[in-house]
Amino acid sequence: MSPAERRARELLRAALPAEDFDAYEELGFISVPGRGDPESGYAYLVYPHRPLVAYETAGGRLLCEYCVRFRDDDERLPDADDVLARWLALHGRERELIATANVSPPGHQLDPGHVRRDLARLSEWSSAGP
Repeated sequence: MSPAERRARELLRAALPAEDFDAYEELGFISVPGRGDPESGYAYLVYPHRPLVAYETAGGRLLCEYCVRFRDDDERLPDADDVLARWLALHGRERELIATANVSPPGHQLDPGHVRRDLARLSEWSSAGP
């Protein structure tokens, strides 16, 4: 792991709730509830440098992909910084972020089977608890 990625993970650990950071460390992605409310009925899977994937929380139906990009000049952000930028944007300005994103149907950039397996992994991981 590069020094930049180590620093980015330290910042991510400080900013995210412990459960979200643990999910990122173990699974490589996090889930962020829509409008910051677990009762909203939808959430986003946040992968580093990949589209956000919106899904229904009740049944896991994939809704769409939102392509957003955060850049540090012309260099690629460390993975943890990219996840943190998406997490912050979804918590603080979800509507604006989504309004400016390129919207695609599920499967445009990410394999829906892979995303469904990740949702299953997240569910199992969440059920297992600490």
